[in-house]
Amino acid sequence: MTNSTNTRNRTGWYALGCLLLVGSLLALSLVVAKLADRAGAPRLSFLMVAVSGAGLLLLVLAGLQRQPMRLDRRIVEYALVSGALFALPNALGFLAVRHVGAGFVSLSFAFPILVTWMLAVGLGMERIRALRLSGVLLGLAGGVLLAWAKAGGMQGAQGWVALVLTIPLIIALGNIYRTLRWPGEAGPVYLAALMLIGGALTLAPFVLAFEAHQFGQLIDSTGVLRLLLAEVVVFTVLYVFYFVLQKLAGPVYLSQIGMVAALVGTLIAVSLLGEAVPPYLGLAGVLVLLGAVLFHRGASRRNTAPPVTAEA
Repeated sequence: MTNSTNTRNRTGWYALGCLLLVGSLLALSLVVAKLADRAGAPRLSFLMVAVSGAGLLLLVLAGLQRQPMRLDRRIVEYALVSGALFALPNALGFLAVRHVGAGFVSLSFAFPILVTWMLAVGLGMERIRALRLSGVLLGLAGGVLLAWAKAGGMQGAQGWVALVLTIPLIIALGNIYRTLRWPGEAGPVYLAALMLIGGALTLAPFVLAFEAHQFGQLIDSTGVLRLLLAEVVVFTVLYVFYFVLQKLAGPVYLSQIGMVAALVGTLIAVSLLGEAVPPYLGLAGVLVLLGAVLFHRGASRRNTAPPVTAEA
């Protein structure tokens, strides 16, 4: 019994460590996008190439780890749908960062936890627990407080604000989809690679339509090229642990990365990018931290790996 308890405790702390790492890297990816935009990089092209590079690196890593790498209709569906649900919010974030700032885009990632939790409860994937509900509401309160304060100072960017606020719903749908359709006998690194490649394929038509003549700007500038390589590295590490965390702890726990990204992204945007300090930053940070702690304490003591559906 003691060994079982110790194993659960280690798993819980490993999940928490992954959560903090993934949330911080998610915020960092938006900061790199902001710097690339300042350097004149075409935004969708920058995202597509970074995602493609990370996906190919993860395929190589999955091969080196000898993970199962089957390819059939079910896997192709998973790659395309999860890729589209990944690419759309990231594309919105990359496009909006010029108009609303990296801090506000990071804040939008604080909200998927509530939407994901509500969907999971409605689908019977999650039970209502008082501590987890309290954690969700506290973290959400912190995100709403920061978003409200930031949005109030954005004259003329309300349309972009509205688009950014659709990001949480798309992310939540992606969290639920990846869990319900998680293919059996496929490693998390391989699935992460497929999602990124599917995301790149989703972005390709938009790049061809709107930025075909700008593609060369990615390699014309040494500064942009360095930022592109940095983003590939960030995405590679981020999505390895992203899928490990989803398999380890499930979609609702995973969605807490948004609260971490909101806080870390705001701090980086203020300290490194010179964005204005949002009102109530300290209070919002405390709410987000308390929410994460309560949610962690209220996590189920059983194995929370995502259910594997029957093969299609």
